[in-house]
Amino acid sequence: MSETPSKVVRSDAEWRTLLTQEQYQVLRQKGTERPFTGALTQNHATGNYHCAACGSLLFQSDAKFDSGCGWPSFTIPADSTAVEEHEDKTFGMRRVEVTCARCGGHLGHVFPDGPGPNGLRYCINSASLQFERAK
Repeated sequence: MSETPSKVVRSDAEWRTLLTQEQYQVLRQKGTERPFTGALTQNHATGNYHCAACGSLLFQSDAKFDSGCGWPSFTIPADSTAVEEHEDKTFGMRRVEVTCARCGGHLGHVFPDGPGPNGLRYCINSASLQFERAK
């Protein structure tokens, strides 16, 4: 188990400067990109997925699978301390929001309908991720 990553704290103005408009809307305002439009939805390359806001390692390509939902889907985070989960009751639904443990950026949601061994599907916005291809 890894140590808890050091927190990244920035002002709203700093986030607006560092992120694209779409990244800011997803990561800082808890938005969602339209399904099947994200750059990483159909990415099948080997490598690591990092937080687009702070660079923290979030997911690895061996945990990625095609769920058909329109967003990149993963079975498990890269490390147990990489993401945090929060109850989300917006839009009249009960869901579990997933955020970056280091900067608090909104990543997406986790659902109990994924493949084994844990049966989870981390449904993550491409705009919240930065992919680093394995060397």
